[in-house]
Amino acid sequence: MSVRKNTFLTGIAGKQNRRFLYLVFLVVFAWREYQNITLVRRTFVFYTNLQNNTIVEDRMLPEAETTEDDIKFYVEEALLGPVSPDMAPLFPRETRLRSFMYRDGDVYADLSESAALPVENSDVMRNFFTLYRGIKRNFPYIGSVKFFIMGNRVMLDDIDEYDDDFVLSRLFLH
Repeated sequence: MSVRKNTFLTGIAGKQNRRFLYLVFLVVFAWREYQNITLVRRTFVFYTNLQNNTIVEDRMLPEAETTEDDIKFYVEEALLGPVSPDMAPLFPRETRLRSFMYRDGDVYADLSESAALPVENSDVMRNFFTLYRGIKRNFPYIGSVKFFIMGNRVMLDDIDEYDDDFVLSRLFLH
């Protein structure tokens, strides 16, 4: 009787050890994956639907391997719009980033033709300026940002009514 009881207890202990080893393996694997992911905080500016006030949204985004991909990912996220249903997107939902380039400290972003259409009660130029401010806030080392719609340059040098601490006359003239 004691031999049989001892074998039974050994079998239970073996299963528990195996389960513990599986658990340790999963924890080590998850920890290594967690160490490989680097997240960066990015801020996005949107407008409320009712009062038309600016609202800042913080998101934790994975950091890309290159600076160009990091900025491109930010612009694509901004085009997706806000998370909250009470806020309005900067551009129509169907707006897409057609092409993107980051060269010598300057950003060139070509958007689809729907970027030229206003969203609800918004101003297209204000939306471009808001996207510009978001890019400059999150990536302060960028020299200039040039926007295009279907290959045609968006001229933002005539937006004197927007009061901001940027020098508006030289935003996109270079």
